[in-house]
Amino acid sequence: MVVSKCRNLDRNICFIINQLREITGIHDNRLLQKALQVSNRDVNQAVSFLTDESAREPGYGATASEPDNKSSGATGSLPRGSVIDLTNDEKEDLQKAIALSLRESEKLQKEAEIAAENQDTNQAGDTNASESKVGLKRKRCEVWGDSPNPHDRKREDKWPVGLKNVGNTCWFSAVIQSLFQLPEFRRLVLNYTIPENPQENCRSHAEQRNLAFMQELRCLFALMVASKRKYIDPSNAVDLLKDAFRSSEAQQDVSEFTHKLLDWLEDAFQMATNRKNSHKKSQNPMVELFYGTFLAEGIHDGKMFSNIETFGQYPLQVNGFNDLHECLEGAMVVGEIETLHSDQSVTSGQENWFTKLPPVLTFELSRFEFNQSLGRPEKIHKKLEFPHIIYMDRYLHKNKELTRNRREEVKRLKEQSTALQQRLERYMNYGSGPERYPLADMLQYVWEFTKTKPSCVPPTQDIVGTLPTPATRCHPNTASGMQISSSESLIAETPETTRPPSTPQPPHATVHKPFTQTRPPMEMQAHPAPRHITAEELKFFENCLQRWRTEVEHDIADLKDSITQISQSVEQMYMDSLVCQVPYRLHAVLVHEGQASAGHYWAYIYDHSQSMWLKYNDVSVAESSWEELQRDSYGGSRNASAYCLMYINDNLPQLIAEDTDVETGQILKAIHALPPELRQYVREDNQHFIQELDEWNEEQVRKIPQKELIATEEVQEPVVTLKEEEVVTCQQNTCSVSAKHAAMVKEQTAQAIEKAATSYQSAGAEAALKESDTEQETRDTAVEPEPEPAREQVQQPESTATQISEVEIPNVGTVTVRHDADGYNEEEMLSPAMQGIILAIAKSREVYDRDGAEAGFRKAFHEEYSRLFDLAKDKPTPQNDPRLQHVLIYFFQNKASKRVIERTLLEQFADKNLSYDERSISIMKVAQSKLKLIGPSDMDMQEYKEWHEDYSLFRKVSVYLLTGLECYQNGKCRESLTYLVHAYHSNLKLLKNGKNRGIDDTLIAYYRRKCLLELNACAADLFESGNENDVAEGFSIMNDMVIPCMHLIVTNELAKEDLAAVEMMRNHWCSYLGEDMDSRLQEKLTEFLPRLLDCSAEVRILREPPKIRPNSPHDLCNRFAAVMESIHSTSPVTVK
Repeated sequence: MVVSKCRNLDRNICFIINQLREITGIHDNRLLQKALQVSNRDVNQAVSFLTDESAREPGYGATASEPDNKSSGATGSLPRGSVIDLTNDEKEDLQKAIALSLRESEKLQKEAEIAAENQDTNQAGDTNASESKVGLKRKRCEVWGDSPNPHDRKREDKWPVGLKNVGNTCWFSAVIQSLFQLPEFRRLVLNYTIPENPQENCRSHAEQRNLAFMQELRCLFALMVASKRKYIDPSNAVDLLKDAFRSSEAQQDVSEFTHKLLDWLEDAFQMATNRKNSHKKSQNPMVELFYGTFLAEGIHDGKMFSNIETFGQYPLQVNGFNDLHECLEGAMVVGEIETLHSDQSVTSGQENWFTKLPPVLTFELSRFEFNQSLGRPEKIHKKLEFPHIIYMDRYLHKNKELTRNRREEVKRLKEQSTALQQRLERYMNYGSGPERYPLADMLQYVWEFTKTKPSCVPPTQDIVGTLPTPATRCHPNTASGMQISSSESLIAETPETTRPPSTPQPPHATVHKPFTQTRPPMEMQAHPAPRHITAEELKFFENCLQRWRTEVEHDIADLKDSITQISQSVEQMYMDSLVCQVPYRLHAVLVHEGQASAGHYWAYIYDHSQSMWLKYNDVSVAESSWEELQRDSYGGSRNASAYCLMYINDNLPQLIAEDTDVETGQILKAIHALPPELRQYVREDNQHFIQELDEWNEEQVRKIPQKELIATEEVQEPVVTLKEEEVVTCQQNTCSVSAKHAAMVKEQTAQAIEKAATSYQSAGAEAALKESDTEQETRDTAVEPEPEPAREQVQQPESTATQISEVEIPNVGTVTVRHDADGYNEEEMLSPAMQGIILAIAKSREVYDRDGAEAGFRKAFHEEYSRLFDLAKDKPTPQNDPRLQHVLIYFFQNKASKRVIERTLLEQFADKNLSYDERSISIMKVAQSKLKLIGPSDMDMQEYKEWHEDYSLFRKVSVYLLTGLECYQNGKCRESLTYLVHAYHSNLKLLKNGKNRGIDDTLIAYYRRKCLLELNACAADLFESGNENDVAEGFSIMNDMVIPCMHLIVTNELAKEDLAAVEMMRNHWCSYLGEDMDSRLQEKLTEFLPRLLDCSAEVRILREPPKIRPNSPHDLCNRFAAVMESIHSTSPVTVK
């Protein structure tokens, strides 16, 4: 068995070569080694050398590549679609590589190991300019700021903790969380024994570094197990990684970091193994857990080769494949490749077979390729599906013969399927010309043609008879032009073609139609028909065409059935028990969002104890689902896609088994699962955090004066569930929830009664209801929340003085109106909704005088109920929304229960503000007595409360929408976006309960999107100006307004138009990476891009808009109509 030549090379040289191979797509080891030597191991210069066409010598690139593997077998790099050449004698090149390694080993220690990001911004600015030219820099994350309130950082029960991003370290969080959530790996790290005298026991600096890192990793894991903090700061562990990465400013890849992490852990555990078993060879637990072997065998240049390779992360190409099995098939079987080293064309081939699979199987998905023309790497956004459970039997060496046979069978079936598909295509696209159609449809059309009866007069004769005389003949294009105009008007009326006025209409060219079309369209034949056909001919053609069409349809159905059966056979080829013995379950998916030059990492990890997926995004840990994972990980439609897949052997339950007590067998939880020294460490840290909580609480108490403290306690009183006696109290309370909706404004006074009475006498009820108070003061937009009804009553000053005024009531005359504490309150009386109550009482006068108060109440109640029910039949239009007029219209349209509607109207009739004359007082008392009879068992008060809360939220959404549209029309996009975003998300809560509960969300989304794009364009212009103040202003717009809105869209919605707008904005900012710019701007850009690309919405907070005092329903309706009329008159809304 031939040993790979790369085993004799230094592992760090191999690692750099592997990265160059991935970045550039070049697999020639000689060319890669030459580039490394010429560039003095500088990756940037090496890439430049490899992409320079003049650097390539004849024959380079045609040589088959060779697998590189380090001598210890820790991590292997697999060939990317090439045959391993193990027969050519390359000793000279090998000796050069070895000599190069020896001469520069000291320098290699400092430069070739992986290093963490350098947070020195001055150094960052210097390196940005050079690195951005080739696009190698990948800054993806930002530092998380701690909340000053420690309660915000307190862990919730036993929920998993997050990891703080300490400076472009989202890759660290994603990998560490994935490994930590493996109980077997966690046990190995936590139970690792650090020697008492590390410096004495370590023979090199690398061993000392590995032990120090192991100690920090153990402490980090201990805190992740039992800390009281919501997230942990991993700075100590990250700092130790700084000296290991090649560049202090390079954002690390997940695969790069995982490789180095496992490399260090392997070395650390090897030291421990050697200490325990100095005279006996023992297996390294890290190697046993993460590393496997595969057999590479094949033929090259007519010579057989066979080689066993060790692998850790198994690399898979994404391009050209649709799912994970296709990727594996492509990696395990390398097709025939011609070689240029011999005079004759000799084919070569290679197969890889797993001889040992590790318990933790990691697939590295190669989603980056080097663009030779642009001189920088690009990300592959192709969709790639992967299963929850994958069976690896077909790739095992022991099943080689079985798999080969089935591969041949699959190949044969696919060839059959291709042939059948080609036959089907001939039926579905029939014809010899450029235009082709389904054959069955063509036969049907011919049959319909033969059946059409011809007209009595030949078409030409008919048209000639209708031509105008020379004196009155029109221009040849006149009729044509008329037809075009008619069609244009129809198109203009079609909703799909409407567009905002800013979009220019495409010009219509003059169409010259045949002269025969001047005949009016209504007189033309509907369909062409044969002029002469006998009954025998017609019967013959019908029989033939019907028979042929039946035959064609039968053939098409048979072809489709055959193709379906073959597809099912291929799908079932590996579903039987013989090849379903080695299941691997998906444990973690590491996701990358962004481009090759910038992006963000997070992880989806399966919680085996709770049987659910969790999303780990730096400090945030949230419950997720398989559907969300697929949406973010498959790729294809967004910039987010899986970069690394971690599967675990489903036949090894010990991998996910929790620690148990040796004596009792019970599962050890939290701190009890830790070794004694780590247990003490966590207790001390928790004590410090508890002390921080106590100090914060004491400081807050000192800051708040006693008066404010009392007020705060009153505001924060918990809401008590309504009990029976409380219901009675609520019934007697004049400011109930429905009363609040019946008296939304306080500007109207008793004069409104007189005004309504006059209108009623002169023009009837409808005129009185439409009467508006034109002298109403300008709307107050001060920051003042709507007061709670109960508090309004408490805060009303009591007065024993009684005021009297005379008011003209319709059909009653002048009456005395009382203004005492128990009666009429002029500031809360007579909103437009209450006018309906007063007019209903006025209409009941005759019944009241004849039959008494009870009958009068029933008459008034019926009048108002009927009026509102009729109004509720009107559907919302772009210019008018009847739901804004009255709470009961909202209830009617949303089909609220009869009990809720009746109680709401009953409370309005029971309002004490109706105490303005004897009739109204009597009817009010009847309503109050009926209200008292409704007990807790008669209706659900919680449901009643929720309906009124929904209406309050509906009014709030309406006010936010109108204010946002007004701001947009006045050019205030910042203010407009704030209102529209909050309107949209508040509206979503309503729409969950029914489409009539809220406002049409497409209208809000359309203008929200317009504001977002305009603000982004403004910020981009400010950035391009280069002026320091303008650049700061531009980033302020993006950070405060655009980014929070973008993340809300990405996190909560799937609207194609919104997602397309987000991707367009992100691509626009990422395009700056390829431009030459000042180093200061480059630094600011690379700091900004991670925030733009980060999908996490947990820390993205869009500030609340100024609260607006609700307008009266009448005023809100007028305002709604005015805004909508303005929009439609100047900018027709085309909701996409």
